[in-house]
Amino acid sequence: MSTAARSALGVLCLALAVLFAPARVSASTAADYVGADTCKTCHEDVFKNFETTPHFKTTLTKRGPEWQGCEACHGPGRAHVDSGGDKSKIFVFTGAKAEDVSKRCLSCHQYGEEHSNFDRSQHNTNDVSCIACHSPHRAKEKQFLLVSKQPELCYGCHTDVKQDFNRPFRHRVEQGLVQCSDCHNQHGGFLTKQLRATAAQDQVCFKCHTDKAGPFTFEHQPVKTEGCGSCHTPHGSTNPRLLKRAQTNLLCLECHTLTQDSNIPAPPSFHNQSQKYQACTMCHIQVHGSNIDQFFFK
Repeated sequence: MSTAARSALGVLCLALAVLFAPARVSASTAADYVGADTCKTCHEDVFKNFETTPHFKTTLTKRGPEWQGCEACHGPGRAHVDSGGDKSKIFVFTGAKAEDVSKRCLSCHQYGEEHSNFDRSQHNTNDVSCIACHSPHRAKEKQFLLVSKQPELCYGCHTDVKQDFNRPFRHRVEQGLVQCSDCHNQHGGFLTKQLRATAAQDQVCFKCHTDKAGPFTFEHQPVKTEGCGSCHTPHGSTNPRLLKRAQTNLLCLECHTLTQDSNIPAPPSFHNQSQKYQACTMCHIQVHGSNIDQFFFK
């Protein structure tokens, strides 16, 4: 999907969220709201940035003043204006509790699978609020109002992952061909590591590696039961094909070893495993599955 198309989709989703969001329960009346034009008289520099964002479209809604402009996020501004700009009379995001910030954002943005599981997300449980990644006023990335572009934004916290993408063989996240959010739902979900699909079924991997998806007549069971991560490291590796081991036969022998009460076949006696660089895949070339041969020869 092109950037323009994704941007248009984002605007459409925002419009639908505002249209179908539940009514807000508030003791405030229409007289407590002063309108965005009043905010502009003091916060002109902020308002200029606000005009360029998707949030500006809230000024066009007819649902009521509590859904419009600056006060849709900051709350009614009458007391703030009458007090000469007292910050305690209005909701200020800077310094607010992460839980309070996220509740404000989710009052509009809690729609669909993308945002609906934020309460159970690792970001939420670790007090990472929406504005830790998004900036409604001074975003560096226009489409999603991010404070900086991926992957630098994610690296700010996930420093242990950054080094993986500097290894000789890696997914091309640094080059911008793959993004962290292609595989992970940063807003939360039901799965470990906030993956967009289970590690066992690997629908995330199969989005790109379609030739490995199958179904095959002869399945290699670990692909279906343990997932791609049983053999590959997802971010980066010092080994070709992101493999966990430098020697392919050692990787295969982690499962294919003579073990009591195991239904996994061990190497036949005529297989010579003494050669240092021998690789099982020299013969068993279709290790992800085959439609022709039960031993994955072709």
